[in-house]
Amino acid sequence: MKRKLPLAETSGMAIKNLKSNKFRSLLTMLGIVIGNASVITLVGVGRGAQNLAENQLSNLGANVLFVVPGNNDTRRRGVAFPKNLVLEDAKAIVEQVPTVKRVAPQISSNEVIQIGSKSTSSSISGVTSDFLIVRSFEIAKGRFINDQDSKGAKNVVVIGPDLEEKLFNDRKGLGERIRIKDQSFEVVGVMKPKGAVFGNNQDENAYIPLSTMVSRITGKDPTYGVSLSFISVEAINEKSTKAAKFQITNLLRQRHKIIRDDDFAVRSQKDALQIVSTITGGLTLMLAAIGGISLLVGGIGIMNIMLVSVSERTEEIGLRKALGARRLDISTQFLIESLILSSLGGLAGTGLGLSTVKIVALVTPLPATIGFGTVFLTVIISSTIGLTFGVLPAKRAAKLDPITALRSL
Repeated sequence: MKRKLPLAETSGMAIKNLKSNKFRSLLTMLGIVIGNASVITLVGVGRGAQNLAENQLSNLGANVLFVVPGNNDTRRRGVAFPKNLVLEDAKAIVEQVPTVKRVAPQISSNEVIQIGSKSTSSSISGVTSDFLIVRSFEIAKGRFINDQDSKGAKNVVVIGPDLEEKLFNDRKGLGERIRIKDQSFEVVGVMKPKGAVFGNNQDENAYIPLSTMVSRITGKDPTYGVSLSFISVEAINEKSTKAAKFQITNLLRQRHKIIRDDDFAVRSQKDALQIVSTITGGLTLMLAAIGGISLLVGGIGIMNIMLVSVSERTEEIGLRKALGARRLDISTQFLIESLILSSLGGLAGTGLGLSTVKIVALVTPLPATIGFGTVFLTVIISSTIGLTFGVLPAKRAAKLDPITALRSL
């Protein structure tokens, strides 16, 4: 009667065989190492992109709405936005919508800024004094644009900290004069760092009175009057943003005499976050799938090497069977070898992936991160893949006829 071989003894034999072929074992593990590292790195980078977008959007304010010209169709087709969102719309919103606290109309234009022989291109925004509060910006030095500046259409400008560094290097820009579109402006304030939103570095922007923007930079539209790039709207509180969005939409539909499709859109921070989450979630899933393919290739590599190993060890298998080893003992040894290779490869790949994620977080703006659950799941999947792809070699080894195998001795 054939005796059942203890699992510990089978495991020991499997480990001994792997140690005797160290170089082959390392090469076999390499596919799993790369696959595991790819999954963890790509998922970490995908989550980093999502975190970065969410952090940037959180700066917009939970109770802030944005009214922009054009509808979804114009944005999809890349058509130039219409100029029918005007200053009178902003005034009507603050006066007629009860759930709105403040509005900040804005006109933005890319212009060249000069100081002496130095020049740079920057986004110039014509704004009112309420912009600072509505958009939660802060002043680092000097002051922001006030109502007197707007009433007198004064040539004053507030610049971002990065723009100050570009123009003045180590000097302070406060009190200096710069030229925008051949107009001289006095720098009356410098903003605190705000960061970027959708790739636009807000710290490189400049802000001038809306009235100055109209009279000296952009001019009025002969049809619509003072056309706005967009309107930032501060609702009374976060709970009232939904009601404010509904009321603003109805008001502008009446003002613009809209019967069918809107010629504007009202967006909230939640809308933007939802869009970003959908996009980055899909991106993370795609990256994880790419890493999963690498794991699959690693599993196929383990199967191929184990099949070669079965062919090379026919004499050993035949001898063991002749001495009383059961099919289950033979298949168990090969499965244990596959499991050890995939598990060690998974752990090594996990360490490599986590290190790569940390390096990405340190040297790039992406706050790349990976959760313990994802790491644990990846290790389990890599081990399972190795075990699964080890089944075929194990079965082939177990089915070898001992007489045929011993003929080559």
